[in-house]
Amino acid sequence: MDRKVVIEKRELILDDYFRVEEVYVSHQKFDGTMSPSFRRLNLKRGDAVAVVLFDRKRQRVILIRQFRYPTYTRGLGWITEAVAGLVDEGETPEEAARREVLEEAGYEIDTLEPISTFYVSPGVMSERLFLYYAEIRGDGPVAKGGGLAEENEDIQVLELTLEETFRQLESGEIADAKTIIGLMWLKERMALGQVG
Repeated sequence: MDRKVVIEKRELILDDYFRVEEVYVSHQKFDGTMSPSFRRLNLKRGDAVAVVLFDRKRQRVILIRQFRYPTYTRGLGWITEAVAGLVDEGETPEEAARREVLEEAGYEIDTLEPISTFYVSPGVMSERLFLYYAEIRGDGPVAKGGGLAEENEDIQVLELTLEETFRQLESGEIADAKTIIGLMWLKERMALGQVG
């Protein structure tokens, strides 16, 4: 759907770990008329990846747990997630996924199967996330994992049975959106006999 968009003013008002852009914009409405100009803030983020990891041999789902300050402000500081991270400049999403799995969980993976690509919170940020499913290569980790010290990462690797994983999913213990989407995909694929 191509409709007219007029950007009247654009300014970078924060250029730090996050970049925030202030924009005054108007756009063509569904009835064909133009909207009045309005202010929006855009948290500028690049692409990110997340990977639901599965150890087929031992029938374990591999997730991670780490401290997240924004969730801490809402009462839950350490959350369980799929391995995830930003795509570095010059890197493909697939390369980023493999790098993040090795850095955070210590595993090498074979084929990446795309689950979905989506915008994390399109009302406030530009981040697009590539979500994958992957099975580990070999019989166990090939590196320490746990994240990068220079990024202040302190990551616990969790190896959960399918029963534990789906119980935590259903009980709400897993509260991260990308992980919920990935695990629901995994559960459906297992029910259809397409994984496992």
